[in-house]
Amino acid sequence: MSQLTGSQRKYLRGQAHSLKPLVRIGKQGLTEGALHEIDAALDSHELIKIHAPGSKEEKQELTRRIAEGTRAEAVGAIGHVIILYREQEDPEKRRIAVP
Repeated sequence: MSQLTGSQRKYLRGQAHSLKPLVRIGKQGLTEGALHEIDAALDSHELIKIHAPGSKEEKQELTRRIAEGTRAEAVGAIGHVIILYREQEDPEKRRIAVP
């Protein structure tokens, strides 16, 4: 999938508003297990929230590492919550139609 436009990101943030964080990053940071759980959640949900405590700079670095490790697109970050989107590869399993 190509880069998301600003309006597409805004749409996805709106869709994510009612979601609860599916993965929580703890004291150990981004472990292989956490990355695997994020990848699995993206496969089944396409749009997820991740709870990650830390400073702004730490969260930016964490978001970059997660996006690279899962081939996902960072849609936004509010407080300690990161919103990620990855389009389902199988067109029949897609849940979200991005405008």
